[in-house]
Amino acid sequence: MRSLLDLLRLSVAIVPLLMSFGPSASAQVRIPAQATSGTAALNEVFRQGSQLESTRQWTEAVTHYEQAVDRHPGYRELQNRLIVARTHLDLARRYADHSFLRSLRKMNSDEWLGVYSEVLAKIQSHYVNLSDWHSLVERGLTNVQVALTENKCREQHALRVSFGDVVPVFDNVRRMLADRPVRTREQARNFASYAAQVFNRQVGFPESAVYAEFICAAASALDEYSAYLTGSQLDDVFSQIEGNFVGLGIEIKSQKDSLLVVRVIPGGPAAESGMLAGDRIVAVNGTRVGATTTDTAADMLKGVAGSEVSVAIQREARQPQALRIVRRRVEVPSIESASIVDQQMGIGYLRLTSFQKTTSRDLDYALWELNKQGMRGLIIDLRGNPGGLLDAAVEVADKFLDAGTIVSTRGRGFQEDMDYQARLVGTWRVPLVVLLDRESASASEILAGAIRDQRRGTIVGERSYGKGSVQGIFPLHSMNGGIRLTTAKFYSPNGKAISGHGVQPHVRVQLVAKSYGVLAGVKTANDAAFSVALDVARKQQTK
Repeated sequence: MRSLLDLLRLSVAIVPLLMSFGPSASAQVRIPAQATSGTAALNEVFRQGSQLESTRQWTEAVTHYEQAVDRHPGYRELQNRLIVARTHLDLARRYADHSFLRSLRKMNSDEWLGVYSEVLAKIQSHYVNLSDWHSLVERGLTNVQVALTENKCREQHALRVSFGDVVPVFDNVRRMLADRPVRTREQARNFASYAAQVFNRQVGFPESAVYAEFICAAASALDEYSAYLTGSQLDDVFSQIEGNFVGLGIEIKSQKDSLLVVRVIPGGPAAESGMLAGDRIVAVNGTRVGATTTDTAADMLKGVAGSEVSVAIQREARQPQALRIVRRRVEVPSIESASIVDQQMGIGYLRLTSFQKTTSRDLDYALWELNKQGMRGLIIDLRGNPGGLLDAAVEVADKFLDAGTIVSTRGRGFQEDMDYQARLVGTWRVPLVVLLDRESASASEILAGAIRDQRRGTIVGERSYGKGSVQGIFPLHSMNGGIRLTTAKFYSPNGKAISGHGVQPHVRVQLVAKSYGVLAGVKTANDAAFSVALDVARKQQTK
């Protein structure tokens, strides 16, 4: 008998069947050695993925399948498994989110249906492409299936129904959907209402919980950047935009049995406690990270200003070290490590870590300070910068361009079609070198693309991530939460699409291993890309 997880994979999309040949035909076909080795590699990907799924390590499963999709593009089954893993991960996070659970308790089913209607309306009005309402409803059913396999969800709603009893219900609902294709927003709303009543009556799953899954699915089914935001997540997004938040002042990445500290914000509580980029958090408040999910451990790091948290960190091969840190509001600087790195040649360096409301102001201050120190050339380090505000990227690019297009955006509505132009006033004319890596994304690519296409500087490093889309944040009127929707795509001054292509460097320097000293703003001796950028900047001075 197939497991519910197997049924989930099948329900995400219909996987094309491979053509098969009879014995006489197959005898005439020679299978290349690389084809068999490719099949073996795929089999190993599926084996490792299945192991992560069976142990419900969804964070690791998502990372595993994302890497597999990059290595084996075009395999629909890999995409399906990635979708299911992401759905599990998102659901586990929601059911650990107090703001989401509070909404589940306080709002009735009619109110949740109203939220679903509002979300569909915003998608119809603002999403970059025309909506496929049928696929959004299908993803809603997939989300409900995932919810019924997750222990946190089952415990929250005191569900006792067995998986075997659930499968026939889904089969019937899916047959109904197949017989009645959903072509309009109103039909999507009506089908969600029908499904909520069926699952409540036959499975005991509350209608409110069903609507919640349809809401989350409606956004996440659009693309990998669109998403439903709980009240807490919406607050976090606005904190990032403003450039401050309450916490420890670190950026972390989930790993097996630990949380890797990717960045320690200067002047924050973690920095003052002695924590360094590259440290691994192995326990939080006495609970080993390996004994719970990494997402739960990460949530334990959060708290109100003035509260204390105990963490155990491991540095390299040393014994774990205990730290007690008091949470407080942390101002996140856009600029780190601004300095003159070659006094004789006057080469300045600054690391731009994000694009937020304060970025333009922070950059002005850094540039004038470097100018006082004799700056005659500048290296802008965008490595690891995931992006941020479109307007902030335009403002930064405008400081180095005196004319011409910075970036163009195109969406469904005329209000999304914009051509951002540089202005002469306030332009810095120093020679530029821009450092990129494969994690430089979004707003970073706007800046790098403008510098490249306008021939304003030299790009050094790796091809950037290739996230050429603009997202809007839409708070919901009918509940404490919001949605993030892709509203437009952006193009470099020469009209090049950034999505899937990224910005190509003039001088390619392959990053062999991540240097967390670099991410922390420390120019380490083994930073090959920085060394190349410095050589390029010196040559610019001699021309």
